Amino acid sequence: MSAIHPSAAGDPASALYSKLNWRLLPFLVACYMFAYLDRVNVGFAKLQMQTDLGFSDAAYGVGAGIFFIGYVLFELPSNLMLPKVGARRTFSRILVLWGITSACMLFVRSVPAFYAMRFLLGVFEAGFAPGMIYYLSCWYGPARMARAIALVFVAGPLGGIVGGPVSAWLMTSLSGVGGLAGWQWMFLVEGLPCIALGLLTLRVLSDRPEQARWLNDDEKLLLGRETAPTEHRADSFKAVLKSPRVYVLAFAYFSIIFPIYAISFWLPTLLKEQGVSDTIRLGWYSAIPYVAAAVCMYLAGRSSDRVGERRYHCAIPALGAAICLIAAIFADGNVTLTLVALTLGTACLWMAYTVFWAIPSQLVEGTAAAGGIALINTVGLSGGFWGPAVVGWAKASTGSMHTGLFVMAGAAALAAILIMTVKLTLKQD
Repeated sequence: MSAIHPSAAGDPASALYSKLNWRLLPFLVACYMFAYLDRVNVGFAKLQMQTDLGFSDAAYGVGAGIFFIGYVLFELPSNLMLPKVGARRTFSRILVLWGITSACMLFVRSVPAFYAMRFLLGVFEAGFAPGMIYYLSCWYGPARMARAIALVFVAGPLGGIVGGPVSAWLMTSLSGVGGLAGWQWMFLVEGLPCIALGLLTLRVLSDRPEQARWLNDDEKLLLGRETAPTEHRADSFKAVLKSPRVYVLAFAYFSIIFPIYAISFWLPTLLKEQGVSDTIRLGWYSAIPYVAAAVCMYLAGRSSDRVGERRYHCAIPALGAAICLIAAIFADGNVTLTLVALTLGTACLWMAYTVFWAIPSQLVEGTAAAGGIALINTVGLSGGFWGPAVVGWAKASTGSMHTGLFVMAGAAALAAILIMTVKLTLKQD
């Protein structure tokens, strides 16, 4: 039985997938939203903890980015273990351990401790996002997989939308309560829900459709047919390792991730330098770019799918982000223009990010796609370290965010160039 197209008339799978959507996706979105929030909330903590602990901008930038070193080093082992251990136990372990680690950030008192906790946070979260993609592939056929991934990944901007106001409120309203600083309360309160979600995972999720008690036999049979794997050559991943295009994509992804996380970690500081001193106001302002990003991610994905085009839908937003980040430099001193430039730049970067992941599947498929995506993701995510770190070093050296914004713009422009050099071989339906 071929995969049933979701728009087919009288589609017998519609009710089933509606059931799956409500059962799985809201929970996974909540988990990924807290994953994003717990990796970037240090950007708000910086507003208080840097003064309290005497950290330099360079030390903060390295500590913010070192999360990704732990993540990259342990991503492959985590994903190799997932099919053997099962998604429920893997996700539960990840959520509980990173929740505990995030909450324990309140005990940081020195730069080495800061580095160690951020590194451990990356180690414990390693493999979560790729693991979710694998997990969704067990439940959604090819005709429905893209929109399921898009719905889950929009949790990244949602984390930014929720995280700004909530983090700001926690840091101001709880400051001094129980002898703890506001930033300490923020880490504690935002870390504890992950532990609860980790425990709920064991009850809410099933590893595979055939193990789901909430599906009947006919529904399990239909999902088995929809998600049946295709046979591929065993040595196909060797071709991926030798493909220059895969490495070009990996470095293009690096160049997209670099400014995305540089902005995520430094956005509160960027806005504070424009004269926004009130923490609550800063939190609301920081949410605006992510509202735009969430909307633009959906529009970019829908447009790209409708016309069947990937490169321009990825490269043009990346170039647009570069232009907007340069504009933010010239808007210095005007908080409104700076916020507009950063909002448009952030939205463009997330548009490029969304469409980017539709490109690798046009070059490789099957087991080769799994290996190729893992390779691209591993190389690219290291940009999450270098982005915040380079901006931190630049600010420490010059005392200004201008150099950091210029470097972010250069990375986005490089991503656009690299994407346009990749010749895609479109698969025929």
